[in-house]
Amino acid sequence: MARTSQPTRLPADIYDAAVAASAISSRSAAQQIAHWARIGRELEMSPQVNHRAINHVLVGAGSYDALSEQEQAVVRQEWTERATALRGELNYAAGFTAAGESYSELDADGSVVVHPARD
Repeated sequence: MARTSQPTRLPADIYDAAVAASAISSRSAAQQIAHWARIGRELEMSPQVNHRAINHVLVGAGSYDALSEQEQAVVRQEWTERATALRGELNYAAGFTAAGESYSELDADGSVVVHPARD
């Protein structure tokens, strides 16, 4: 009997990250998520990775330097994914506009563009 895909609900940030990563890795979003799941499965089964120590570092209760190289790689990947998700949520223009403040930025040519405060 052939196996079929089962529908699964994912958090939006995971799906969005998979879409972004899929463009780089030449996989579909579903293939990227499956790839990450396989990596996670292997890591959890690996005797060289202490998940409790990794979690302690991720919550700020442990030392990164005390981790093995493999564990540090897991932590760095998690930090990268968290930072990417946080950057994706930033909208400085909306924040400045809502606060009634002006702001400036560089355009594609490197020229300064000033956005005046709106009343």
